[in-house]
Amino acid sequence: MKTVLVDSNVLIDVLTDDPKWGDWSAEQIERLGDDSVLALNPIIYAEVSVGFERIEELEDALPSNFFARLPLPWEAAFLAGKCFLEYRRSGGLRRSPLPDFYIGAHAAVSGLRLLTRDGKRYRSYFPRVVMVTPEVDGDE
Repeated sequence: MKTVLVDSNVLIDVLTDDPKWGDWSAEQIERLGDDSVLALNPIIYAEVSVGFERIEELEDALPSNFFARLPLPWEAAFLAGKCFLEYRRSGGLRRSPLPDFYIGAHAAVSGLRLLTRDGKRYRSYFPRVVMVTPEVDGDE
Protein backbone atom coordinates (compact mmCIF):
# COMPACT_ATOMS: atom_id res chain seq x y z
CA MET A 1 0.00 0.00 0.00
CA LYS A 2 1.16 3.50 -0.77
CA THR A 3 1.40 6.05 2.02
CA VAL A 4 -0.10 9.50 1.70
CA LEU A 5 0.98 12.31 4.01
CA VAL A 6 -2.13 14.40 4.71
CA ASP A 7 -1.34 18.11 5.00
CA SER A 8 -2.83 20.04 7.90
CA ASN A 9 -4.83 22.33 5.60
CA VAL A 10 -6.79 19.33 4.31
CA LEU A 11 -7.48 18.06 7.84
CA ILE A 12 -8.52 21.50 9.05
CA ASP A 13 -10.90 21.81 6.07
CA VAL A 14 -12.67 18.65 7.16
CA LEU A 15 -12.60 19.33 10.90
CA THR A 16 -14.02 22.85 10.47
CA ASP A 17 -16.36 21.92 7.61
CA ASP A 18 -14.78 24.65 5.51
CA PRO A 19 -17.44 25.96 3.10
CA LYS A 20 -15.04 26.18 0.14
CA TRP A 21 -12.73 23.18 0.64
CA GLY A 22 -14.43 20.89 3.17
CA ASP A 23 -16.16 18.65 0.62
CA TRP A 24 -13.12 18.33 -1.65
CA SER A 25 -10.83 17.52 1.28
CA ALA A 26 -13.24 14.97 2.77
CA GLU A 27 -13.68 13.28 -0.62
CA GLN A 28 -9.92 12.99 -1.09
CA ILE A 29 -9.37 11.52 2.37
CA GLU A 30 -12.13 8.98 1.75
CA ARG A 31 -10.93 8.11 -1.76
CA LEU A 32 -7.25 7.81 -0.83
CA GLY A 33 -8.03 5.96 2.39
CA ASP A 34 -9.53 3.12 0.36
CA ASP A 35 -6.18 1.99 -1.06
CA SER A 36 -3.52 3.96 0.82
CA VAL A 37 -2.21 4.44 4.32
CA LEU A 38 -3.09 7.97 5.43
CA ALA A 39 -0.38 9.46 7.63
CA LEU A 40 0.52 12.43 9.80
CA ASN A 41 3.78 13.65 11.25
CA PRO A 42 4.37 15.71 14.40
CA ILE A 43 4.35 19.01 12.45
CA ILE A 44 0.94 18.30 10.93
CA TYR A 45 -0.36 17.09 14.29
CA ALA A 46 0.86 20.30 15.96
CA GLU A 47 -0.73 22.55 13.34
CA VAL A 48 -4.10 20.80 13.68
CA SER A 49 -3.90 20.76 17.49
CA VAL A 50 -4.37 24.53 17.65
CA GLY A 51 -8.12 24.00 17.17
CA PHE A 52 -8.48 21.72 20.19
CA GLU A 53 -8.47 22.32 23.93
CA ARG A 54 -7.42 18.82 24.96
CA ILE A 55 -5.25 16.14 23.40
CA GLU A 56 -8.04 13.60 23.89
CA GLU A 57 -10.29 15.66 21.60
CA LEU A 58 -7.55 15.80 18.97
CA GLU A 59 -6.97 12.04 19.24
CA ASP A 60 -10.70 11.46 18.75
CA ALA A 61 -10.65 13.67 15.64
CA LEU A 62 -7.49 12.05 14.22
CA PRO A 63 -7.62 8.45 15.44
CA SER A 64 -4.34 6.58 15.16
CA ASN A 65 -6.10 3.55 13.69
CA PHE A 66 -7.08 5.75 10.71
CA PHE A 67 -4.08 8.12 10.48
CA ALA A 68 -0.68 6.49 10.89
CA ARG A 69 1.86 8.48 12.93
CA LEU A 70 5.19 8.86 11.14
CA PRO A 71 8.40 10.15 12.73
CA LEU A 72 10.24 12.98 11.04
CA PRO A 73 13.42 11.84 9.29
CA TRP A 74 16.59 13.78 10.07
CA GLU A 75 17.23 14.06 6.34
CA ALA A 76 13.92 15.92 6.02
CA ALA A 77 15.11 18.48 8.56
CA PHE A 78 18.20 19.19 6.48
CA LEU A 79 16.24 19.42 3.22
CA ALA A 80 13.58 21.64 4.81
CA GLY A 81 16.25 24.05 6.02
CA LYS A 82 17.90 24.20 2.59
CA CYS A 83 14.60 24.80 0.81
CA PHE A 84 13.60 27.45 3.33
CA LEU A 85 16.97 29.17 2.78
CA GLU A 86 16.38 29.15 -0.97
CA TYR A 87 12.90 30.61 -0.37
CA ARG A 88 14.32 33.40 1.81
CA ARG A 89 17.10 34.21 -0.68
CA SER A 90 14.52 34.55 -3.44
CA GLY A 91 12.61 37.15 -1.43
CA GLY A 92 10.28 34.98 0.63
CA LEU A 93 8.90 36.48 3.80
CA ARG A 94 10.51 35.54 7.09
CA ARG A 95 7.11 34.73 8.53
CA SER A 96 6.58 32.07 5.90
CA PRO A 97 5.79 28.79 7.55
CA LEU A 98 8.89 26.65 7.86
CA PRO A 99 6.56 23.78 8.76
CA ASP A 100 5.39 23.59 5.14
CA PHE A 101 8.97 23.05 4.04
CA TYR A 102 9.37 20.32 6.65
CA ILE A 103 6.18 18.58 5.47
CA GLY A 104 7.31 18.74 1.84
CA ALA A 105 10.79 17.51 2.74
CA HIS A 106 9.32 14.62 4.74
CA ALA A 107 7.30 13.54 1.70
CA ALA A 108 10.36 13.96 -0.55
CA VAL A 109 12.90 11.97 1.47
CA SER A 110 10.42 9.24 2.43
CA GLY A 111 8.87 8.80 -1.01
CA LEU A 112 5.38 9.66 0.23
CA ARG A 113 2.53 11.10 -1.77
CA LEU A 114 1.20 14.38 -0.37
CA LEU A 115 -2.45 15.39 -0.11
CA THR A 116 -2.55 19.18 0.08
CA ARG A 117 -4.30 22.30 -1.17
CA ASP A 118 -0.97 24.15 -1.35
CA GLY A 119 0.49 22.43 -4.38
CA LYS A 120 2.16 25.49 -5.89
CA ARG A 121 4.71 25.99 -3.10
CA TYR A 122 5.37 22.31 -2.67
CA ARG A 123 5.89 21.83 -6.41
CA SER A 124 8.33 24.75 -6.49
CA TYR A 125 10.63 23.24 -3.88
CA PHE A 126 9.82 19.53 -4.06
CA PRO A 127 9.09 18.84 -7.74
CA ARG A 128 9.54 15.06 -7.45
CA VAL A 129 6.87 14.64 -4.76
CA VAL A 130 3.69 13.13 -6.16
CA MET A 131 0.85 15.30 -4.98
CA VAL A 132 -2.91 15.18 -4.84
CA THR A 133 -4.13 18.76 -5.14
CA PRO A 134 -7.29 20.49 -6.34
CA GLU A 135 -5.54 21.49 -9.58
CA VAL A 136 -4.66 17.89 -10.35
CA ASP A 137 -7.73 16.40 -8.69
CA GLY A 138 -5.83 13.36 -7.56
CA ASP A 139 -4.81 12.10 -11.00
CA GLU A 140 -1.04 12.10 -10.45
